Amino acid sequence: MIRVLICDDHTLFREGLRSLLRSTPEIEVIGEAATGTEAVERASELLPDVVLMDIQMPTMNGIEAARKIGSDAPSVGVLMLTMFEDDDSVFAAMRAGARGYIMKGSDQAEMLRAIQAVANGEALFGPSIAQRLLAYMTTAAQKTRSEIFPQLTGRESELLELIATGLNNVQIAERLVISPKTVRNHISNIFSKLQVADRAQAIIRAREAGLRRDELV
Repeated sequence: MIRVLICDDHTLFREGLRSLLRSTPEIEVIGEAATGTEAVERASELLPDVVLMDIQMPTMNGIEAARKIGSDAPSVGVLMLTMFEDDDSVFAAMRAGARGYIMKGSDQAEMLRAIQAVANGEALFGPSIAQRLLAYMTTAAQKTRSEIFPQLTGRESELLELIATGLNNVQIAERLVISPKTVRNHISNIFSKLQVADRAQAIIRAREAGLRRDELV
């Protein structure tokens, strides 16, 4: 049985969510809160498995309430429910320790999936939020590469990452679907731009700068 605390300042929304969850045998609604302060107090008192938290709450916003709950009752998982899909809200919720972030307009199946995931200690974000996170992380990674070695092209930076993981020219050619000759030309350009004499020095430069992707190999 998953014990849930519903925190939202809109009575009709709380009632609708309570009805939805009570129709699910494996979920028990153990309480409700209408303000951020009350949410923190009720979470510490009841120790639910999952707190469903609205971002816009009176007395204390949902993100600050999530941070307080994480500090006071770290075993409690917070799932943010919101109408807001902007990057600032998403990452603020993540920094506050929320384990999930889904839109209030999500369907019943998505809502139940999110509650179950958070109750199991997992992190879950709705499909639209997950796409935004992926886009943000991809952009951040590309920006980081260009900032570390601005003299390298995007392809050269990608190649340097693969060199740093220990791949040889043939393996790199297969990975990038290019010819070994093209790989050699890129490597020659990389050595020249980084002012290194050989592959070993290039690897050292790359790893010292943190430009590596061992987890992707």
